[in-house]
Amino acid sequence: MLDKPLKATHLRRVVITGVSRGLGRAMAGEFARLGHVGIGCGRSAKAIVELASSLGAPHRFDVVDVTDDAQVRAWAAEEIKAHGAPDLLVNNAALVNQNAPLWQVPAREFDAVIDVNVKGVGNVIRHFVPAMVKAGQGVIVNFSSGWGRSTSAEVAPYCATKWAIEGLTRALAQELPKGMAAVPLNPGIIDTDMLRTSFGDAAGSSPSPQEWAKIAVLFLLRLGPKDNGQPLTVG
Repeated sequence: MLDKPLKATHLRRVVITGVSRGLGRAMAGEFARLGHVGIGCGRSAKAIVELASSLGAPHRFDVVDVTDDAQVRAWAAEEIKAHGAPDLLVNNAALVNQNAPLWQVPAREFDAVIDVNVKGVGNVIRHFVPAMVKAGQGVIVNFSSGWGRSTSAEVAPYCATKWAIEGLTRALAQELPKGMAAVPLNPGIIDTDMLRTSFGDAAGSSPSPQEWAKIAVLFLLRLGPKDNGQPLTVG
């Protein structure tokens, strides 16, 4: 079962959202390098084509907007039919607002952060988790943040979404059958485009997504029922 540490040789079907860039793309590459099957989505058609071409079969990547429930429903149905229920579902896709006091964040930007970071996670769970429950196993990892357990000025919308993810995931953990797990995961501080939105060039002192993925992917593969509902941090 998944409560035992996993070795890279144990094949896992891994669904990852937000694989167009940053952590998602780095995770897809590292899971594939270790021999696992990567199934992912992103909104950039160009990036998805490049990733699919780079990793090849049996991995599969599609253009999907996680805020669109109909798109997620169709994507999940197709992937479950082709590959079966995922062993590991990673909700990674997220946006951060441009630094500004809350009252200066435009309504459209605020809505976009909420839609991707919270509603998108709900959509993916809605359409993938029933198959995992039916299979009686699997781990759902919803990416939180240090700002899901603390706060900073000028990123209030982002903080709100990550605090929401903490509560959503811990409640989900109480609903899952024995043998499964839902984990709110703080990935740590990594030099991504999102971090540079908030920190600028100072983000360059943090590990690259590729460096982070070598540690994070093994961490993810070792999650199991024993971790259900536990707020964890990579590293």
